[in-house]
Order: sequence, then C-alpha cells, then structure tokens
Amino acid sequence: MELPFKRIFISGGAGVIGQEMVRCLAALDAEIQVLVGDIKPRPADFPARFQYRQGDLNFLSEQEIADFAPDLFMHLAATFERSTETYGFWEENFRHNVRLSHHLMTVQKDLPSLKRVVFASSYLIYDPALYTFTEAPARPRSLREDDPILPRNLTGMAKLSHEIELRFLQTFRAAQFSTVCPRIYRGYGRNGRDITSRWVRALLAGEEITVYGAESMFDYLYAADTAEGLLRLAAAEAVTGIINLGTGRARRVADVVAVLQQNFPGMLAKYVASDIPFEGSQADMTLWSSHIDWTPPTTLEVAIPEIIAHERAQAAAAASAKAPGHILVSSVSGKVPLVQAVRQAGQRLYPGIRVIGADINAQALAFHFADESWVMPPTADEQLPNIISYCQEHGVGHIIPTRDGELDFWSRHRAALATAGIAVLVSEPDAVKRCLDKLEFAVLGQQAGLPVIPTSLSIDSLLADDAALSQESAFVVKERFGAGSLSLGLNLPYATAVNHAQNLREPIFQPFIQGREISVDGYVDRAGRVHGLVPRTRDIVVSGESQITTTFHDPELVARLSEMVAKLGLYGPFVLQAVLTDDGQLYIIECNCRFGGASTLGIAAGVDSFFWFLQEAAGADLSQYPFRPAPGPLRQVRAAADVVMEVKR
Repeated sequence: MELPFKRIFISGGAGVIGQEMVRCLAALDAEIQVLVGDIKPRPADFPARFQYRQGDLNFLSEQEIADFAPDLFMHLAATFERSTETYGFWEENFRHNVRLSHHLMTVQKDLPSLKRVVFASSYLIYDPALYTFTEAPARPRSLREDDPILPRNLTGMAKLSHEIELRFLQTFRAAQFSTVCPRIYRGYGRNGRDITSRWVRALLAGEEITVYGAESMFDYLYAADTAEGLLRLAAAEAVTGIINLGTGRARRVADVVAVLQQNFPGMLAKYVASDIPFEGSQADMTLWSSHIDWTPPTTLEVAIPEIIAHERAQAAAAASAKAPGHILVSSVSGKVPLVQAVRQAGQRLYPGIRVIGADINAQALAFHFADESWVMPPTADEQLPNIISYCQEHGVGHIIPTRDGELDFWSRHRAALATAGIAVLVSEPDAVKRCLDKLEFAVLGQQAGLPVIPTSLSIDSLLADDAALSQESAFVVKERFGAGSLSLGLNLPYATAVNHAQNLREPIFQPFIQGREISVDGYVDRAGRVHGLVPRTRDIVVSGESQITTTFHDPELVARLSEMVAKLGLYGPFVLQAVLTDDGQLYIIECNCRFGGASTLGIAAGVDSFFWFLQEAAGADLSQYPFRPAPGPLRQVRAAADVVMEVKR
C-alpha cells in the first residue's frame, strides 16, 4: 500500500483502531511524520519519531496544529457506551463527540497543508427499523449508503452531525481538501472495550460470561483491518462522501461464543433472555469494492486468538499507565486566578484531574474555587509523612508550591515525594536558596557575568565598590529575604535609606536605576533549557504585584534573557524582575523561582507553565509542545469580581 501523504494527524490515536493504524504507518514509510492526539497516555510501543500530544483535543489550538501542518487528518477520536446509553452520557457525548469533531475541523479547515480528511463514522446512523427485529433474523440486512437514516442513539447522532458538517465544508473547501466518511460496522480488536474483549478478559480471570441475543448477527470488523481500510480509503482520493466499511459477511453472536469455546474448552456461559431487539446487519460493500481492490480479510477464528494472546500479555506485564494524579496547590490563600489556571491545564491533560487547594488557613478564599480543600499542616520536616500520606490517600500526583517561604521545604523533599509517586513543581535546593537570598543572587549573578544590580549589606560598601555612586545618589532598601515589596524603600536619598534600613530585619542596599521596570515570565524544562519566555511591563503596581501589566515584543531581549536564565539552574516557572533603561541597558533586580502573582498573563502569552509541568510529569518531551508566543501584545488588568455560586451541602 502506498500513501500519498507524509504528515498525518490522528485524533484518538491511542484507541483500539488508532494503535493499529500507528503500527501500520510505522512499518509503511520511514519518511511519514505522525502526530497522535489522545486523552490517554502515550502507548509504550509507539515509535519515538512520532509526535504524541496527550490531553483533551478540545483544547488543541489552531497554531498548534498549524505548526505540524498535516496533509491528512484521520479523525478517530470518539466516546461511546455499550448498547444502551446511560443518562450521564448526555454531556460526555456532546463534549467528546459533537463538540470535539466541530472543534478539530474548525482549527484545520483553513490550513493550506490539509489535503484529505477521513472521518470514522458509524453504521449506527442507519434507521434501526431496517436491521432490528423482534424475532431472531434468518439472514442479515445488507445496508447500503443510500438507505434511510435515523440515528440509533446519541453516538449515531453525533456521527451524522459531523458528516453533515463535512458536507458543508466541501461546498467551500473542495478545491483545498477532500473528505470521506466511512461508516464503520461492529468493531472489535486488541485492547478494546467491545464485548469480545470483555469476554476474553473475564474468561482469562476464570469468570463466567453472560450472553444476550445469541442469534443476533453483526458485521464484525477487526480493528487491524479497520486501520488498513481507512488508510487505503485515504489514498483513494477520488472517493468522497459516505461509504460503508465492513466485511459484508455478518456472523452470529453464537459464532463468537463458539470460537471462544474452542480457545477456552472449560468456559462457562450463561445465556440470558433480553428485551433488546435482535439485530441482523452487515455492510453492503458494493460501492467500496468498485473503488478499492481490497476487503477486510480477518475472520473471528483468526482475530480472537490474537486478542486472547494480547490480553494474556497485558495481564503478565506491568500495570498499564493509570490516569495522572490530582493536583495539590499549596499555600493557596486567595490565589484564585492561579487555581483557575491550574484547573484549565489539568482539564486539557485529563478531564478527571481534580485540583485540591491546600492552606493552613481554614478560611482561605481560593478554597471556594478548588475541587477540594485541605487545611494542611505547616510545611515542616516532621510533617512530611503526614503530607505524603494525605497525598497518597487522595490520589495526588502533582504539587504546585506558590509561596516563597515553602519552596525550601518542597525542594529538599522532592526526591522523597517522587519516590511516593508525586511530582513537585520546584527547583533544586541550591537554585531555590539562590533566588530567595537576594544578596546571594546578586553575588553569584555578578560572578556568572549577569547584569544584576549591585547589592550589599552596607550602603557604604556599595559606595566604595562603585565609583559612579555617591551620597547624592538614590538608593533602594529592602529585606534580604522574602517578598521584595514588603517594607520596600524606593528612590531614597542616602540619609533616608540609612534610617529606613533600621526598621528592617536584614536590610540590603541597591542603587536606584531610573528606567522601565519589567517582569519576565518563563519556564525552564527538566533538561535546564528555557522553554518559553515573555517580558511584560509593570504598568500599575500595588503591594508589589502588577495590577495592570502588558506584554511586549523584543526578540533580542528574549534571547539575552533566555541565555542568562539558563545559568541559574532553575526548573519550572520563574519571574524575573528587571529594569530597562532608556539607553537599552538591562539590570536584573531579582528572580522568583515560582509562578508569580500576575503570571497568568504569561500563560495567555504562550508560557504554558502548568500544562508543561503536567506533561513533563507524565514523561513527555516538551520538544513536542513548543513555545508559541502570542502574535501581539496582551494586557492583563487584575480587578475584583463578584462570584455567585451554589452552596455545597
């Protein structure tokens, strides 16, 4: 099989069909580049050269997919339930079927690279009156593409909805890309959720299986055949619109049980009467055969032993990757925007992630915006066992510290927490100490050749070391440790600076530099590389935090700062405070090795700190999640807002 496409985006590529498709592509052509998107963790056997994006694809951005520039989109992602959909499926179907399909085409429909779209639709679109019966059918009904439609359930409705959307797009984009919607029949395969795989797992566990509707007839389509068929259909670019994909040879449920009996001679099966109508359906493959010289070859007798072998191997191997742990945000206090940003990042990775707000204050405001709250003990060494115990009992897999005073604790214990299966967003102890101690930061910064502002414990030593300074100069006086805004003395004459220092615990002195004060939000990955960096002006500052702040574009400055930050040995988010003078000189004031109070603007501008942390904790290489700065300046205004919510009882 030859494929005329070299850059393929597969949604739902970690599913039962997607995994077969990835294996097929890996063996097909070494030049093919693949981007797989799925909410599940990356399968262990996926080729390293294929990109993998774990997370909810409802959050896939237009820029993100444009950077990959697919020429073929294989849309497999979908959610479904068993024969009878539950009431709770209402919202899940909309989000991960209807909304997702619409979103994925929204971000791709105008891509110049896109040439072909293959949407995995379903035979559930056909009117069930054609193929369901009150009595066991003597023969199956062969469903044709032009047969009446009436979606059987919400899943079928979602499939039909997107078929119509693609038909709409073809009226405007036919010259750019073609679309085809194969209606796939009764799927089953390795690693599946279908009844065949569920029966195999039950039999391997020595359990009895329950059989309903043994006389029903289905067109069983093996996932490996489905994957190959979809790729062959993609290559047949002249084929558009609706087309059936099945074997065209229905088999009874009793046939499946008989094949299982051959492989499990001692199996127990209980046949149960049901009020669910009998089904008798198969694909009319006439249209398919007129275009494609291949039909799915795999029979139940061949496929089921493969599924059994796969399930045995799965059971013998280490436990499969579990859902990522929940996120604990410590010292949450009133950091509502931060909690909301963490939740958004978590939901993009895995919808089941919960955010736990933790604080020693039982009245912490941000508790109301977290999924759960914990009045935690102080971050003292003797409390570490209690903290680990809580995290393990509540499924916490990630910790995000938010206060300077706790960074040393989390940093010193991050190895112990990692052993307990908990990733902490914090730098190494030496880097934390360097950033918390403003004097040490200045000294080591100067030794590393960084343009840090001179800092001293003595104002007279400062004068002695810098001939350009005198008692007529202006000075800054601040605490050596802790938040720099507390008790800050800014632009003070010599005598006033000396007097101001007497009210501080451990004052340090710096020359006052006239210029534009900026903050710089960034993220350093696990390899010590600056993964993203955005500068912003501090337009209005209240109590040390930017109430109004605006990003600006300066590639040369970003390059300089990235090189400087790489020397600090940080990991995770950081905020640099600096001054830019009118003549272009840069002076670094200090560095906070945590997420800053106004750093939510950094996220909006492309420094996706929390999402990157979660991806790295899951083992991802951030080279697959490149920094994409916002195309223009953004401004953030921090304003109080009234939030009305239901009272939890």
